[in-house]
Amino acid sequence: MFTGIIQEIGIVKEISFNRITVIACKVLENMQLGESIAVNGACLTVTHFTENSFTVDVMPETLKRTTLKQLRKNEEVNLERALTLDGLLGGHMVQGHVDAMGTILSIKDDDGASIIKIQATKEIMTFVVKKGSITVDGISLTVLDRTDTTFDVSIVAFTMDNTVMCNRKVGDMVNLEADVIAKYIIQFKKMGVADSNITFDFLQENGFLSAG
Repeated sequence: MFTGIIQEIGIVKEISFNRITVIACKVLENMQLGESIAVNGACLTVTHFTENSFTVDVMPETLKRTTLKQLRKNEEVNLERALTLDGLLGGHMVQGHVDAMGTILSIKDDDGASIIKIQATKEIMTFVVKKGSITVDGISLTVLDRTDTTFDVSIVAFTMDNTVMCNRKVGDMVNLEADVIAKYIIQFKKMGVADSNITFDFLQENGFLSAG
């Protein structure tokens, strides 16, 4: 599990069809083979590392569902190691399982912060709730507003400057992961949990699910 708080920006050193090597520093401290690391929000397994880089293997399904297939040599990526039991949950619970890709429609300045509008699929918009959490390229963000096909997030200057969002522009694709709590709630309702007084209307009225 991750928190959506980016620890470092890495640089792609080498890339092949199913293997990526990233130059890094902070995340390499006490790294072990087989541990999980999120690269632009996608949970990957470390298969090799040196004093200044690490290598991860990427499954075909992950390539299909994420922007990792678009990475190029020397491109910057967001990095976060898996949460430890004594770690701080600074963002929200993030699995590192990218649900879909979204497209940046606009980036606007908002008194030092940035408001980013992202177009997303119906698959993920079901779980997007105003004032709820969403992960964009591994970054834990709060949804400001939503429509049936888009949502807005606000990014403070520090986060903008210390993540790959500083490189993003209109038309770029980003990795999206919906809030895991929203996923479980709607799945329980689909299963028809017996004797439950919680309805879809209740969840929508109280901000747990989107009305769209």
